[in-house]
Amino acid sequence: MMKTTALPLVLALMLVSLICAGCATTGGTADEEEPPVIDAEGVPAAEAAPVEPTPTEAGAVVADTGSKQQEGEVPLAVAESEQPEAPPEEVVVQGRRHEVIHDLVAEAQALLENVELQYVFTGKGKNQVLRGRPVAFALWSETKQEWSVAQIELPRPPIKWKPGRKPLPFRNLTPDIQARHVKGTGAERLMFSFSQDGVPLKVYGRKFPVFDNNLIKRRQWRAVAQTAKPIVYLPFTEDTFDPGFVAGGKDFLIATARQAIEELRLAKVPSAAFPGELLADSIPIQVITTLAVIEQTDDRDYVEKQGLAFDEVLSQYGLKQEEAYRYSVSSANAIGPMQFTNRRGNGTYSLVVRRCRGAKLDPNFERGATNLLNAMKAAVCLLDLELAAMRSDIRTAYVANPAVLGIFPVAAYNGGPRNVTKLYRVLTRMKVDLDELSRPGEHPEGSNVKCPCVWKAEGENVRPVTIPKYNNENRWYIEKYQSIVSLFE
Repeated sequence: MMKTTALPLVLALMLVSLICAGCATTGGTADEEEPPVIDAEGVPAAEAAPVEPTPTEAGAVVADTGSKQQEGEVPLAVAESEQPEAPPEEVVVQGRRHEVIHDLVAEAQALLENVELQYVFTGKGKNQVLRGRPVAFALWSETKQEWSVAQIELPRPPIKWKPGRKPLPFRNLTPDIQARHVKGTGAERLMFSFSQDGVPLKVYGRKFPVFDNNLIKRRQWRAVAQTAKPIVYLPFTEDTFDPGFVAGGKDFLIATARQAIEELRLAKVPSAAFPGELLADSIPIQVITTLAVIEQTDDRDYVEKQGLAFDEVLSQYGLKQEEAYRYSVSSANAIGPMQFTNRRGNGTYSLVVRRCRGAKLDPNFERGATNLLNAMKAAVCLLDLELAAMRSDIRTAYVANPAVLGIFPVAAYNGGPRNVTKLYRVLTRMKVDLDELSRPGEHPEGSNVKCPCVWKAEGENVRPVTIPKYNNENRWYIEKYQSIVSLFE
């Protein structure tokens, strides 16, 4: 049993400064040097891709939070950091389709390795600039049973795009193939659909260049193109989705979280929240695995698709394993599967490295935050530190029911201690005691309760209670956590 000894006041005050980890919102890298740049003559004019907003169900509540489709720039150091020495092992599942997908993804990666990205410059002399960011896609025709490559050019500097608003403008550099932007803007979530002569083409690979932002700031455009690091990395597509990958992704996350906890146990890292106890006993595995999913689940996707949005994320983990979400960058520049921040060396990740020395976390931010095992250990440390800064009654209730009361450390993980205070206050205003919080149940027929919500136990029944507005992103974060945590138990 974990102890609930109160944290010394000085330490508690220091922990108030914790910065949130989850803010705002396969294949290895190619080794070849970038090809010579080309001139602007002969390049088609800009073609605006039509975007069809996805309709929501009648009466559905739309999450008006920052979408993860609006991504940040991948730091060049991430693209250049170490990759796994061996490709991920194939997920063993029943059926044949997953094997076909693996083979097609491998073929697409090999095809893209030798593809030259088409960099275009406009202007002359000192006024010359890099016009956009070229991206290549490996496309498979089921009808012709053959490969083709399409290239598009994204605007530069990046445009802030949100679902349902203006279409994302882009240039189609392969005129005989029709392209349509589906969603996303950056290395992790950029998704296009393609067709040729009315026949759909399936996407099984993509080559995306990562730029040196220091050179961009100095407007050294030729050097930007010459030093760009191309990454061959496939974001989620419906063509690669398979239920076997969903199951494999769940098993992979559980195995990785279990390894992270075991390494912390062997290192005998002490808990800050529960003095005298081990860090490995302070945070359940299901909380860590849940974070690895909800950090990568877009709120709008969750509102529209519910559990399918989680399955899409799990499918990525099942297909790509360690490489999944390596290049995920939020609009607040949080990176990797667990979405840690750097903030010039003073972000959440560096704080955890300093405060949780026994965990022996990788001190290199780009490498440590994008390695899932290391990032999970860092997340355990962060959640424990955040618990240590909370009220003693929250910690006591958490010990008795960590999965349900996990909404508090999860709220802190997403937005810092301030959101914990706000959540506690709204629960008090809602007249929901800590020991009344429950797992989600079935929504009563005819209920007009709108989520995000928490569930209150009343005798043998539980009922949903709407969480009053205090931070919309954080409220939906809690909603997603409650909806999936039982999957990992």
